[in-house]
Amino acid sequence: MNPVHERFLRYVKIDTASDQHSNTTPSTRKQFDLAKILFEEMKAMGLDSVSLDDNGYLMAELPGNIKAAPVIGLIAHMDTSPDFTAAGVNPQIVKNYDGGDLLLNPDQGIVMSPADFPELLKYIGQDLITTDGTTLLGADDKAGIAEILTAVEYLMAHPEIPRGDLKIGFTPDEEVGRGADHFDVEKFAADFAYTLDGGELGELEYENFNAASATVKFNGRNIHPGNAKDKMVNSLLLSMAFNTLLPAAERPEHTEGYEGFFHLNEMKGDVEHTELHYIIRDHDMAKFEARKALMTDAAAYMNQRYGSGTVELSLTDSYFNMKEKIVPVMEIVEAVKGAMEAVGVKPLIKAIRGGTDGSRLSYMGLPTPNIFTGGHNYHGRFEYIPMASMDKAVEVIVETVRRFAEKAV
Repeated sequence: MNPVHERFLRYVKIDTASDQHSNTTPSTRKQFDLAKILFEEMKAMGLDSVSLDDNGYLMAELPGNIKAAPVIGLIAHMDTSPDFTAAGVNPQIVKNYDGGDLLLNPDQGIVMSPADFPELLKYIGQDLITTDGTTLLGADDKAGIAEILTAVEYLMAHPEIPRGDLKIGFTPDEEVGRGADHFDVEKFAADFAYTLDGGELGELEYENFNAASATVKFNGRNIHPGNAKDKMVNSLLLSMAFNTLLPAAERPEHTEGYEGFFHLNEMKGDVEHTELHYIIRDHDMAKFEARKALMTDAAAYMNQRYGSGTVELSLTDSYFNMKEKIVPVMEIVEAVKGAMEAVGVKPLIKAIRGGTDGSRLSYMGLPTPNIFTGGHNYHGRFEYIPMASMDKAVEVIVETVRRFAEKAV
């Protein structure tokens, strides 16, 4: 079996789900289960300066053979999304996919169909790795880890390929927005980096959402419903009224491309107290600020109508569009684009409708665009990855490294 596939199949069986409700770093101790395995694996490969810190950040170095070449970082994250279980991942290999429905789990009747996921039809005749329908797969981002280490191993086995110094970084907690919180950019010491954290074959991304989170608390007054006339203030109904002040057409299920959104992703409460949690997204900074202002105005209106203190709004910026930091060094994007074309991959340059570690790292002084891993349908039971796409990701890494080194000669 190709080393990248073998690595991936091993890694996904280790549960590394992060936890957005935890205040620790990493947010779950089980992320160390994979980190420690990778630590030993990288030491056994012969990489230099292999380190794993108390926060779960794993780094290593492969010295180059062209000292004038730039120092390139390769980054992926070890955690998987808490949105769907990662306990007991049982990956399945579908040989020579024929374009029909895939029965992922006969016992539970779980089927993945191209009628629901038409992208499957791109991979007729290819081998796929899928779930068994009961867990996510973990290609986001264990595919990136496997691809990076396989590319590095290939470069070590082929010293005739010119390369500059390479820095490898594996992070915890990307899925809960904290992957760069304790990333030591100075220690990493790369001129720029790439996250291997994208989707389908060919994706190359240097734009992402500006992102914020909002917590909205509603304070009501509970009175026995039999005696509630002119006395009860139902915080549940207040929260519903607040939500109607936000544009219904600007929700994730109605948007695409560069269209931003308001997303209500959690709610809890009773008559006395209700709490809503939103995420706010937009690629355009002016529109992003306008979205936050709209939410602020909605809270002010509610307080004016129902009384001061009825609504408490807390807004927190999460990350910003890395485009501002990448455009001045667009040669790092163009190099990957050329590498893809050289190995027979059509570049698919698009804006991320989300974020990566690279979005925050770019604002920390490390420009970091994003490269595909090959996966589809992340964060759920229908996640899959074509094995050939993983092979191509390895080739793109190697070719990108070679191009920068040859240019420096």
